[in-house]
Amino acid sequence: MQRPEASDMPVVQCLSNPDELLPGTSFADRYAMVVSGQSLDAMTAAERAIVNVPAWIGRLMMLRNLLVRPFGLKTGHADLPGQQKRVGMFPVISEAPARVVLGLDDRHLDFRLVVEVKELGEGRQEVSATTLVRPHNRFGRIYLAVVMPFHRIIVPAMLARAAADARG
Repeated sequence: MQRPEASDMPVVQCLSNPDELLPGTSFADRYAMVVSGQSLDAMTAAERAIVNVPAWIGRLMMLRNLLVRPFGLKTGHADLPGQQKRVGMFPVISEAPARVVLGLDDRHLDFRLVVEVKELGEGRQEVSATTLVRPHNRFGRIYLAVVMPFHRIIVPAMLARAAADARG
């Protein structure tokens, strides 16, 4: 697998209207990067970013699941409806060639992950990952504060991986 260069790393951006996808959103961020020489659609980009995560992210998610299971939070496939299409553990809420919306509604918070691909011309595409969160209670706000430092590392790494996999 070819490693992304520093100039290839995702950058965080603001989202103009998060309530469009998750009314009541209190947290939103968007990471984007440009890939060249590929013809990705949003579902392919989402699968590359989420399905085969690096081992360190997998270990962090296992730790997260062990820590939150006693609180009754969703931790895996067994907690989700069996018939719904998923990318990794995340149910697909809507799907189009340029945008896939994934998400979960849980007792502490609801979240959406939006993966988009925008054609830039000359064989270039912008691939972005937008995260939207609506906490329901104090536990949701505390949970968000605890996971945020990890989120800021994991999402860009997953997005860079999708682009790296595309190149490699």
